[in-house]
Amino acid sequence: MILNRREFLEKVGFGALQVGLISQLTSSTWASSAVNTGLPRSLPEAQGVSSKGILDFVSAVETKNLNLHSLMIVRHGNIVAEGWWGPYAPDLKHTLYSLSKSFTSTAIGMAVAEGKLTVEDKVVSFFPKDLPATVSPNLAAMRVKDLLTMSTGHDTDSTPALRNSNETNWVKSFLAFPVEHEPGTFFVYNSGATYMLSAIIQKLTGENVLTYLTPRLFKPLNIVGADWEVDPNGINTGGWGLRLKTEDIAKFGQLLIQKGMWNGKRLLAENWIKDATSFQVQSKGGSRKKEENDWLQGYGYQFWRCRHDAFRGDGAYGQYCIVLPKEDLVVAITSETADMQGILDQVWDHILPALSTKPIAADKPGRVELKEKLSKLALPVVQGKPVSELVGAVSGKNYAIDENKLSVSSISLTFKEGGCDFKMRDDKGEHLVSCGIGKWNHGVTDISTLPLKLTQTIIPGETKTKIAASGAWTDENTFEMTWRFIETAHYEIVKCKFDKGNLETEFLRSLAILGNTKDARPVLKGKLAVN
Repeated sequence: MILNRREFLEKVGFGALQVGLISQLTSSTWASSAVNTGLPRSLPEAQGVSSKGILDFVSAVETKNLNLHSLMIVRHGNIVAEGWWGPYAPDLKHTLYSLSKSFTSTAIGMAVAEGKLTVEDKVVSFFPKDLPATVSPNLAAMRVKDLLTMSTGHDTDSTPALRNSNETNWVKSFLAFPVEHEPGTFFVYNSGATYMLSAIIQKLTGENVLTYLTPRLFKPLNIVGADWEVDPNGINTGGWGLRLKTEDIAKFGQLLIQKGMWNGKRLLAENWIKDATSFQVQSKGGSRKKEENDWLQGYGYQFWRCRHDAFRGDGAYGQYCIVLPKEDLVVAITSETADMQGILDQVWDHILPALSTKPIAADKPGRVELKEKLSKLALPVVQGKPVSELVGAVSGKNYAIDENKLSVSSISLTFKEGGCDFKMRDDKGEHLVSCGIGKWNHGVTDISTLPLKLTQTIIPGETKTKIAASGAWTDENTFEMTWRFIETAHYEIVKCKFDKGNLETEFLRSLAILGNTKDARPVLKGKLAVN
């Protein structure tokens, strides 16, 4: 992980979320059973990959509770295994967090090829109207290359200064942030630097990074529906906030393996890929010694070097595009884990040894077992009873909520066969989440996901979020729900406790669960409303 993200994760703890798995059929797919949306499918052994090795990887990440949401393995340009832990699914986008950085780097590489800039250009040259009154020698010396390599000269990550400032002009805030070291000499992970790369693209082209990449990268790779969070002025955040599907991540990795070529057309310069994925600066992070630490292998242009001569783009809580050029292998992963090194360890321990330079003998039993396993991947629904003796007394009843900082005024739960409708009214209107009981119920909600996220930035125009929810009675008085916001990395647990005419509703976001910390939102308390 990166310096400031690792520091954050160390603060919240590295124990992965303790979850079990249930045998619930999902839309996970494998080999030729999937709809072809860009990459061909193949049996693992035909591409020199052992089914048993893949099965061992899946079993290991489950045993270690690494909380994967999806997995896709590509060998020799063919998808040999893929799976989604329900309720996550192939057609859903997923928040990439800092894996977004590798796409921003790619936009810069394309702009360089078009002659719009060079990596030696000075950052201040792009924003003459946003400079501080006094430009320090270190700020004046900062190059595009220093943004790319996280060696801007800042002593700490500039991102909090951007996000927490009263100044809505993030470019101005970045340029005002003190530059203590000579640029190019001091590495510190700095999402603000990536934001500036995004701002440069917009300054030079008049298009945000998402729009700029669409005809140059996304359309040729058949990546549909991508979106990206923005700053207060509509500039894509660059360092985080991109959402793509799992196969989109895999196709991006395959483009890099193919040295920028796709369907006979060059999309990205080969020398840019070489520079971007090579060691440019010594990175920092992790608690292990270097030979065991994938955060000490060096940093390129918004890509990390890995052990085993691999490289990767990665994002907080386990969003991965892992590329092994010599093995002609791409591994795409989405997850919500606090143990990102743990996921990489399992790739090296199980997937890497499963590779052969030639096709290997068919392993029908192993293939059948793997297919069965991947078809039944699932995260747990809430465990408990489907009904309570209280249902008749509380179902459909409105509870008036005491004054609170969330501005929630009323809550009701309406129970029906196989499910429950949770309604909550606040100063923005009434919000609904429909839960399954003993199953996931899929739908949309306009309840905000901002309290769940690491970053408080938005997708422009998004007012509703895809959700999968399940619930159960954990005791006679408590109905507990899990709400998974399935195009983010996160979920929350919502507990509704009834006591005679009273109701208490408690929210616990997944990041608080990972870190064993208290959710900042208050417990809502209310009484049965009198009609």
